[in-house]
This record gives sequence, C-alpha cells and structure tokens, in this order.
Amino acid sequence: MTLSSRRHPPIPLVFTDEVADALAAGDPVVALESNVITHGLPYPDNAATARKVEDAVRAGGAVPATIGIDGGRVLVGMTDADIERFASTPGIPKVSSRDLAAVLASGGTGATTVASSLVASELAGIPFFSSAGIGGVHRGAETTMDISSDLVQFTRSRVAVVCAGAKKILDLGLTMEFLETHCVPVIAHGSDDFPAFYCRSSGLRAPQRLDDPAAIARAVETHWALGNPGGVLITSPTRPEDAIDEDDVEAAIADALRGAAADGVRGGAVTKYVMRAVDRATEGRSARANMAVLVHTAQIGGTLAAAHARLKREVNQ
Repeated sequence: MTLSSRRHPPIPLVFTDEVADALAAGDPVVALESNVITHGLPYPDNAATARKVEDAVRAGGAVPATIGIDGGRVLVGMTDADIERFASTPGIPKVSSRDLAAVLASGGTGATTVASSLVASELAGIPFFSSAGIGGVHRGAETTMDISSDLVQFTRSRVAVVCAGAKKILDLGLTMEFLETHCVPVIAHGSDDFPAFYCRSSGLRAPQRLDDPAAIARAVETHWALGNPGGVLITSPTRPEDAIDEDDVEAAIADALRGAAADGVRGGAVTKYVMRAVDRATEGRSARANMAVLVHTAQIGGTLAAAHARLKREVNQ
C-alpha cells in the first residue's frame, strides 16, 4: 500500500445544532479558541467573558463556534453547559496544533489555542477565526528560538484570522518579518498600523489597509484562488477609549525585563514574568483592556465573516 492510498481514521467533529445549521445554509460562522476560557480569568468571570465574546460575534452578524477538545472529540461550537464545564473545571490543559493528534488519539480533553483552533476550523469548513491577539516572535528569539506556533500554522490552514495584532511584550518587528518571509498576507482594517493588542499601534506600518468588509472578503477569496495554502491575517485595533498608552506599556516591559534579568528568570519563564509585571504596572487597566479587545475583535470577526458569506452567495448564484 502506498502512502497516498492509506486510509486515515476520521477526525471526530461534534457540531452544535446552531453551528451545523449555519454551515449547511452557508451562513457566516466565526471560530473561537477555548484557551481564553480555561487559562484566562478565574471562574465565573471566564464563563461570563466567553458568553460576551460569543454575543459579540452574533452582534457582528455571524454564529460563534467556540472550539474545544472533549473525550477525544473536537467540539465545533460549545453549548452553554460546555462553556460552564470548561470554565469551572481546573487543570484542563492547553493544546496547540503540535499536540492535537496525541490528545485526540488518547481520548483526552483540552482547550484549543489559536494554532489548534485553526486546524479544527479548516476541518469543519469554517473560513473565519477571531482572537484577541496572536502569538509571535518573542524578544530574544535569536538565542532562544522562541517563536509561536501560531505563525507557522498561518502558513498551513486556509482560515482568515481576525485579531488585534500581538502583544507588545513580543518582538513585533521580527513577527512582521516572519509573516513577510512566509508570504502570510497582513491586512489592516481601521488603521494604517499593525496594532499591539490593547495598544492601538505597534509603531509598525501594515503592508496593506482595507476598510471595506466586502473588499476584505474579496482579498481572502483571491488569496486562496491564487493557490496559496495558508490563511490571511486581518488586524483591527481596539477602540480608542479601551486602549492603553503604548509608551506606558513599553516602559513597564523595559522595567520587567530588567527585573527578570536581576531575578535570574530565563527562557520561557520570562514571558509570564513580564506579562504579570505589566498587569501590576497598569494597576488593573490591562485586565479591563484585555476584555475589551476580546469583545471588540469578535464583533469585527462577525462583521467580516458576514461579508465573506455574502460574497460566496453572490459567486454561487
């Protein structure tokens, strides 16, 4: 038997009725990661936030499909009971695309990251995914090689990713260079710049800007029509009233990096150290801003997915 003729076991996808009906009708659906439920805020705030994010997708005109792994199955959309269970159960592991096969094969449970959510989204036939912020190239990656698997997955999964850029604790210049080298389109919506999560700008100009949702939908479809295997990254900054001043964040990061060096913190532990230091330095503003980014980006994702669904209907008429 040749490699090409081998049969693979089907991936068990479990759709909620709402998501299944929307996909069957060609209605817009936006995939969401479950990692924000299990590794974000404490219970019950995490469950309330997940519901707000799903409501924001609906406000944008689409159906939310929060992705999770439960008993060796991929949940494509979560019921309210699923959200409550994931939010209230301690110790649910984070599962990225690298570990997805092993967790599914062993019948495990896990919360999906951006990367693993993209794998599930493509399998489920969902062309749009929303996240508050993506992973990127970490500061000091020239020696640690600490680069998020999100960036690699963008080159593999045919899913459009809507986000508010990436956090300033990363090396955003190198992140943009990585995306350019790997031919991942970056389209800015509502700004000329690449945003930095709860900062409206990273100080880096985005390579393309399109504000019209219909034009973005055409760009996504054209990218795939050209034969490209991966996705499109669409960034939209948080609202001005929800943003944190970028200079304040950068100063907090610089102080935190000096503190990490003085405390002997190295490797992957530096990122968590810096994030906690920034949270303390902003006196809680970063937590509120984090929530605002999640909700705003989800609504933008819903709006863009709806525009894409309209385009697909027009093409198929």
